[in-house]
Amino acid sequence: MPELAFNKRVHFDYEILEKFEAGIELQGFEVKAIRAGRLNLGGSYAVIRPYSAKATKGTGNEAWLINADLPPYQAMNTPEGYDSKRNRRLLLKKDEIREIIGRIKESKLTIVPISAYTKGALIKLSIGLARPKKKADKRESIKKRETEREMRRFIK
Repeated sequence: MPELAFNKRVHFDYEILEKFEAGIELQGFEVKAIRAGRLNLGGSYAVIRPYSAKATKGTGNEAWLINADLPPYQAMNTPEGYDSKRNRRLLLKKDEIREIIGRIKESKLTIVPISAYTKGALIKLSIGLARPKKKADKRESIKKRETEREMRRFIK
């Protein structure tokens, strides 16, 4: 599973409680751009919304990836009006969506994208239920990282 994109700040800003694997609904030229490593997950998040209007039947919910930047693979071959930061639907099972909704309501968590990778011929997104870290927690993780770096220096 080669990793195609990684959200660097997610582990610094959030405490990941649980991870889920989701597919992404993409257009063909977007797949090429992701495989070329052009996806930027920084500043993006996911939300769960009710089904959109008349397109589908039933009363369920859908997960959406918001604010993920995906510049075109070839600018000249991109359709007119293409928005690189458009909302993209995440493909999750109904049970997973229900579980995420329950966890968010009970403890006010956020859904953040962690990384994008390939699984066979498919492109998957690893998302996590996360709790924002407080300033003291961030300072603690900085100290921990610095001490690990110093220990590695002494070992060499």
